[in-house]
Amino acid sequence: MKTPLLYPRFVLSDLVMLITLAMLANACQKKKETTATLSEEIVAVKTVAVSRESQAEPIQASGLVQSETEARLSFKTGGIIQKIFVREGQSIRKGELLATLNLTEIDAQVRQATESVTKAERDLARVTNLYKDSVATYEQVQNLTTALNVSKQNLEIARYNRSFSEIRATSGGVVIKKIMNEGELAGPGSPVFYVNATGPKDWVIRVGVADKDWIRLKPGNKAEVKFDAYANQPYPAVISNLSAGADQVSGLYQVELKLTVPVPKLAAGIFANTLIFPAVQHSLESVPIDALVEGSNQSAFVYVVQGDRAKKVPVRVAYLNGQRAFIESGLNGISQVITDGSAYLTDGVKVKLP
Repeated sequence: MKTPLLYPRFVLSDLVMLITLAMLANACQKKKETTATLSEEIVAVKTVAVSRESQAEPIQASGLVQSETEARLSFKTGGIIQKIFVREGQSIRKGELLATLNLTEIDAQVRQATESVTKAERDLARVTNLYKDSVATYEQVQNLTTALNVSKQNLEIARYNRSFSEIRATSGGVVIKKIMNEGELAGPGSPVFYVNATGPKDWVIRVGVADKDWIRLKPGNKAEVKFDAYANQPYPAVISNLSAGADQVSGLYQVELKLTVPVPKLAAGIFANTLIFPAVQHSLESVPIDALVEGSNQSAFVYVVQGDRAKKVPVRVAYLNGQRAFIESGLNGISQVITDGSAYLTDGVKVKLP
């Protein structure tokens, strides 16, 4: 019988190690081949031309709808409010009686002024007769003539004040707020009603802009207004007025926009987003927004084709308008930028044009 060949244990261990090393080497080789294949991946892209346009950077601002004709109606003279004829939200007509004062005191003032005129007339008549008889002097006649004229003017004032002891609508519109009620003491000039005119041509949109934008604007500049209440449908408008000073609270300058087409229905306080187009224009290069990648504030990147590779180029964005990005700097000498496929690119990756 033959004796079986016996291998030393250390020889078997070395064999297992060699096999393991061979497998690792093979795996590394496959990984290198896979990495090489991925690094040579070709991305299909499309490019568009860079265009140069003359356009003004639009100004975005938000504000509220307000009536161009706003009035805080009051009594000229003070007194107790006798009667109020309207309520909040009620439509009113021009000249309509809205409220009256208790006239007891005011009528007494009119009667007092009337009596003063009557007395002054009697005194003047008596002294005139005495002057004819050389009993009174001409100076006395002059003094009483002056007293009569003053009395007549006081009567005119009393009657005028009585006529303004009632409040009438200065224009057609709506009572936005009733500030005082019947029986309250109204001081001279104290607002009793806050009313707005509500005709189609009475509405304006007031927005606030920064000083750097305010200096670029002038009356007549075009604008676009969108209302949340009307699904952001754009309505054309123009600048009708520019404030000459900043608001003390916000520090912004007020711009008043006038709609150039009628809106189905408006009310004071409706929120509006506006886009204002200054007349001063600048020539800037523009690209589709899709060409921008990794944007932050005004900094962004675009990809261009250089040979058969993609090159990442930093640019500075002036502003966005619709689907176009207007570029302040970074596109010198560049006529085409990548749009389709730009999201899958890295700097230096191989690209293919259609």
